[in-house]
Amino acid sequence: MSQENQPQLQRNLKTRHLTMIALGGSIGTGLFLASGGAIAQAGPGGALLAYAAVGIMVYFLMTSLGELATYMPESGSFSTYATRFVDPALGFALGWNFWFNWAITIASELVAATLIIKYWFPDSNSFIWSVLFLGIIFFLNYLSVKGYGESEYWFALIKITTVIIFLVIGVMMIFGILGGSEHAGFIGFDNFTIGDAPFHSGFFALLGVFMAAGYSFQGTELIGVAAGESDNPRESVPKAIRQIFWRILLFYIFAIFVIAMLIPYTDPNLLKGDVTDISVSPFTLVFEKAGIAFAASVMNAVILSSVLSAGNSGMYASTRILWVLAKEGKAPRFLAKLSKRGVPINALILTSAIGMLAFLASFFGDGVVYFWLLNASGMCGFIAWLGIAISHYRFRKAYVKQGHKIEELPYRARWFPFGPIFAFVLCLIVVLGQWLPELNAEAPQLANFLMPYLGVPIFLAVWLGYKIKHRTKVIPLDECKFD
Repeated sequence: MSQENQPQLQRNLKTRHLTMIALGGSIGTGLFLASGGAIAQAGPGGALLAYAAVGIMVYFLMTSLGELATYMPESGSFSTYATRFVDPALGFALGWNFWFNWAITIASELVAATLIIKYWFPDSNSFIWSVLFLGIIFFLNYLSVKGYGESEYWFALIKITTVIIFLVIGVMMIFGILGGSEHAGFIGFDNFTIGDAPFHSGFFALLGVFMAAGYSFQGTELIGVAAGESDNPRESVPKAIRQIFWRILLFYIFAIFVIAMLIPYTDPNLLKGDVTDISVSPFTLVFEKAGIAFAASVMNAVILSSVLSAGNSGMYASTRILWVLAKEGKAPRFLAKLSKRGVPINALILTSAIGMLAFLASFFGDGVVYFWLLNASGMCGFIAWLGIAISHYRFRKAYVKQGHKIEELPYRARWFPFGPIFAFVLCLIVVLGQWLPELNAEAPQLANFLMPYLGVPIFLAVWLGYKIKHRTKVIPLDECKFD
């Protein structure tokens, strides 16, 4: 078959798809569930400060990725950029790290979905629900990239609509328009000053929330993968990035502000929010205060769509990165096969097989498997962010050194070199500081120190193994390839 007749990735993603993919990847359980725990742990001021700081870091990472993805839209993004501008060994490790992260995310999100569905069907079998949800996600990705884009658009729209309704109702409650006699008139900032608020439990509590906020924002980098199948990346990627950051920051910061205004951080229900108990999501608590009796069921449905959205995005991202690795000779060649619709079919099947790890939930207990899967992949997202910052810094330096003009870039990240350096340092603090909150625990345990770092030895082994075997070196700036 000639090169012209071979199946290719289809550039069918529009700007609206890219925007919703990044929004859908970052607005989920981190906002709907973890935000309550953040307020309870560090107080309203601590939660707002931590999420704002991580939001700024993500902004610089997004602009760095935007400059790279607009100039060189590649579905392999992180792996390709690091290979060209840093070190092929780093590109290899980042590619497999990204695949592992999202492949395991599929499994963990399927486990979460079975936990959520048991709100309505408490005695049902986890195995059946895992098969059903995995089948849905596989089918949406098997159809075409447009099928994935459209499904993710509507998944994200459900979440965004819920947040907007929540913010409107919350503001009305703050001003005493909703909520009955107990909320007659403006509430004021009493909940911001109760106890030792606005900053509760000091530095270690703030640091702990800072770490949690980092997990909440993961998923925004999916736009780098999706850019490889965008119909007009030089126009749609910058436009999507400009919209994404402000919307995410508005949704997170404003939502946490509304929750903190209406619910004191001392409310014990804030600490209980997780996938096994949707009735105490901070969103549910606020809706119930507003007199919406079916709030728990509504939020249960929204959070179910959120975890399916994350699983859907995980399937898309991991199959694309695995396809690129195979195309570049860094994974078995059979994984580079594309269907007639331009879908990496063998990579999709293999990644779905990893998603079947979720089936273990029906044998070993849902919560246990979910906990281990989550910890195994948790650090991988931060490693990918570090890779983005390093790759962009080296890209810009090499671009200038080889005589190119900055004005020729279709999209330029602001505040270079401060942006990628700031993002790198702050992200590194998150990575190295994962164990610090445990020091503040009443009875620190070694397992809790080591658990967050389960993915790091795997990454280092892959990186150093490839480097030693192929004897790769850091690429000199004047030898970086821009074709």
